This record gives sequence, structure tokens and C-alpha cells, in this order.
Amino acid sequence: MSKSNKKTIWICIIACILIAVVPFAYGSSHGAKFGGSDDAGGELVEKNDSSYKVWATPIMEKAIGGELPGEVESLLFCVQTGIGVGILFFFLGRFVERKKLGKEDQEL
Repeated sequence: MSKSNKKTIWICIIACILIAVVPFAYGSSHGAKFGGSDDAGGELVEKNDSSYKVWATPIMEKAIGGELPGEVESLLFCVQTGIGVGILFFFLGRFVERKKLGKEDQEL
């Protein structure tokens, strides 16, 4: 690798770290709350219509008799994301490989 490529890589790494850290540092120093959209939506509904009653409960909450711990929810979300990414990149890899072999009209 050339010296200019290494410099570019280090600049990109530092930029990625700053993009990830600065919003949290800035937001936490100004009293920002980092919550999910589900929580924000529920609060907004309660604020606008206090008589609203929830008419559906998640299947997992019914099955285990309560809410899932946050760590388990995060794990399930990560597994779901991993499966989706795996499927996406499987097909992208097939398209690239098909193009390399010159078989554009071949079925997947």
C-alpha cells in the first residue's frame, strides 16, 4: 500500500469514529433522550388522546407473559438483520459472478 492510501484510510477511520461519537457526546451534554420510535409514538398518542386503549399485544409478550428484556430484543433484531444481509449479499454475489462468467442470460 502506498503512503497516500494509508493516510486516506486513517482519515476515513477517524471520520467514521467522529460520526459515531460526536452526536452522542453533543446530545448527552444538551440533555437529549435517545429512545426508540416506538416509545416516541406511544408517548405522542397518550399526549393527544388519553382515552386510547391498546388493542393488540405482541405475540412474544403473550407467550412469555411479559416484555422481553432489552438484550433479547436486540439479539433478535441483530439475527433478523444478519439473515436479511445474508440473503441480500447472496444475490448480489450471484449477479457479480454471473457477470464475470459472461452468463447474463442464465437463471438464478
